[in-house]
Amino acid sequence: MKETKVVKIGKLNIGGGNPILVQSMCNTDTRDALATIKQILDLEKVGCEIIRVAVPDMIAAKAIKEIKKNINIPLVADIHFDYKLALESIKNGVDKVRINPGNIGKMENVQKVVDACKDKQIPIRIGINTGSLEKETEIKYGRTAEAMVESALKHIQILEKLHFYNIVISMKASDIQRTIEAYRLLSQKVDYPLHLGITEAGTINTGTIKSAVGLGIMLNEGLGDTIRVSLTGDPLEEVFVGWEILKSLKLRSRGVTFVSCPTCGRTEIDLIGLANKVEKALIGVNKPITVAVMGCVVNGPGEAKEADIGIAGGHHTGVIFKKGQILKTVPEDKIFSELLSEIDKL
Repeated sequence: MKETKVVKIGKLNIGGGNPILVQSMCNTDTRDALATIKQILDLEKVGCEIIRVAVPDMIAAKAIKEIKKNINIPLVADIHFDYKLALESIKNGVDKVRINPGNIGKMENVQKVVDACKDKQIPIRIGINTGSLEKETEIKYGRTAEAMVESALKHIQILEKLHFYNIVISMKASDIQRTIEAYRLLSQKVDYPLHLGITEAGTINTGTIKSAVGLGIMLNEGLGDTIRVSLTGDPLEEVFVGWEILKSLKLRSRGVTFVSCPTCGRTEIDLIGLANKVEKALIGVNKPITVAVMGCVVNGPGEAKEADIGIAGGHHTGVIFKKGQILKTVPEDKIFSELLSEIDKL
C-alpha cells in the first residue's frame, strides 16, 4: 500500500494507513440549508463519512454555518475561482476546502486562503479534471495522464512555496485508463493523500460499473485514501456503491454482506423480486453479517452454510438456514418477512 502523509479532516484522519473513507457530494442547493442538512443526515445513516457541498456564491458560503452545526461528519466546500468564497466558508466552519490555487488569481489571494486554512488547520484538496486543464498544459501534453500530473504539480508547488503542506489531491477523468495512469504517475512523485474517483462516470448502472473497475484497480494496487463514486443519481447510491467496492476488496467492513445467486431454470420462486427487496431492506442494517438469498437447493444450502442467515428456494417455498442449519420451511409469500425476522434476532 502506498504510504501517504496523514491529513486531518474534522475529527477524522486520512492517509498514513488510516481506513479509506467513503465520500459523497450533495446535489441540493447549498443555499437551502434545511434541504442540505436533511440530505447529509440521510447520507450519514448509510455510511457517508465525508460530505462535499457546492459553494457557487456568498449566500451558499454563509449557509455553511447552519449546515455545519446540524451534521456529524466533516464538511468540504467546493470552490471555483473566487477566493472570497473560500474565506467565507472557512470562517463558517468548513473542515476542508476544494480549490485549485492556480485558478484564483493573484498570489496575494492564494496567500489569504492559505493563511486562513493554516489558522483553522484546514486542508486544501487540489482537484484536477481533464475537462479543466490549463490551456498551455493541454497544448503541451494533450488531454493525457501526463497533463493531469503536470497540472497537479503546478498547483502543489504554489502551495508549497507558501509553506503549506496540508494537501489532498484528486486526479479525475471519465476515462478509466487515463485516470489510473494519472494516479500511478502522481503517486510516484508526491506523498500527499489521494482522493480517488472516476468523474462523469454515468448513471447508476454504467457509473457503478466504471467506478468499480477504475477504483477497484487502484485500490487493489494500494492507491487511495478516500473515494467518491460519481453517479448521475441519488447520492445515497454513491455511498452504497463505495462501500460495496471497499468491502469486496476486504479493505473495509460495514453492515451486511449480501449474497444472491443468478437465476436459472431450476428457480421456482420470484428470486429477482425477493433478492431486490431483501437487499433494499438491509441497507440500513449495520450488523457485520452475511445474508444469502439463493434460488434452489443445488447451490443454496452450500452458500447458506457460509452465511450467517440465508434462504434456499423450493417449489414456491423457502428453506431458511442459520449457519448451515435448517431453521424452518416457509411458503413463498412469507419468505421475506420470516427472513427479516430471523435477521433481527441475530
